[in-house]
Amino acid sequence: MPTEFNVGLVEDCRHLNIYTDMCPHVANNGLGQPISPLGSPAETTWPSWFATHQFIAEMIFHARVENHPCRTRDPRRASLFYVPFYGGLHASSKFRELNLTARDALAVRLADFVQSQPWWKKNDGRDHFIALGRTAWDFMRSDDAPDFGANCLLNLPTLTNMSVMTVERNPWKGANQHGIPYASYFHPSTWQEMSTWQNNIKRASRPNLFSFIGGPRNGLEKAAIRDRLISQCAGSNRCELLQCGPGHYKCHEPGQVLGVMSRSVFCLQAPGDSFTRRSTFDSVLAGCIPVFFSPHTAYTQYKWFFPEDKREYSVFIDEKSEESTRIEDVLARIPRERVERMREKVVELIPRVTYAHPNATDLWFDDAVDVALASLAKHVRENL
Repeated sequence: MPTEFNVGLVEDCRHLNIYTDMCPHVANNGLGQPISPLGSPAETTWPSWFATHQFIAEMIFHARVENHPCRTRDPRRASLFYVPFYGGLHASSKFRELNLTARDALAVRLADFVQSQPWWKKNDGRDHFIALGRTAWDFMRSDDAPDFGANCLLNLPTLTNMSVMTVERNPWKGANQHGIPYASYFHPSTWQEMSTWQNNIKRASRPNLFSFIGGPRNGLEKAAIRDRLISQCAGSNRCELLQCGPGHYKCHEPGQVLGVMSRSVFCLQAPGDSFTRRSTFDSVLAGCIPVFFSPHTAYTQYKWFFPEDKREYSVFIDEKSEESTRIEDVLARIPRERVERMREKVVELIPRVTYAHPNATDLWFDDAVDVALASLAKHVRENL
């Protein structure tokens, strides 16, 4: 691939996002800056823990695939063709671009390049795939909807032939889209590191029945539930609230976020700017049972990664139901035996929603990339 589609973009990391300097976040193949793991002295850093940006999965995926044992450099042997495009990073640098032709230009060049390659013609691209670190909405600009900076990438005919992995798929128009986890902060290099973390989180003391980490989203209908969650959590002595928003910097500190979650039995997962949130995967990492209020926050998104039976690992409270006004009562009524089973399942899920370190060589477990590749290979075989 020409470098303009991936590593070349990172060279101008200060301008990859209109809101923040991405240079610290693209370091270490997208893992970001090393941090202290939960419960360790502040001056201590471990090779497995990083302040990973929530929209960086595409870089980590690329780095993992480059060293993956299933990789072949002989296209005649390949069953899948990966197209390494840092589309999310590029999109976030163009949100304020008023010229739609300029905003779409790199996406159009990508489609033209991929379609011109000899191995595309073998199956018209149905064995090709792309991984994106931002939501599908950022690549599906519509003429009959408000323009919030999206480009046209996923509306291009070439891309509709391909499989698209994204941290949030369009549940209604994303037939070729597959949800992959947001990247959290833990990137183990060995199975021992994973096992140690799972054992630690199993033993965590959880004095809080539930917690909520987030802030209000004024004017967003799908996020209206947040005001109710904040009010109920703030008014309960069994809930820990970590407010997010201007001036609330603790929400951006991994130790603070995981600390709240590791002290909680249940973690409330409300839609925000979009249906999904990185917090879902932070809560799994912390062994905290997620509580969902929209099916599109997880159930219609991550079918490759979570059990089909949602009751195995989560609680669902319809945001329009009367139960959403008395969350503490609903959660307190769940039998202890079921709570224990759900927590065991959540801890069991940690490896498959975790992005291992790109240099990992001794895993002995399937991480998020392994699960995605195996699931996609099966999907492609069944649909060619």
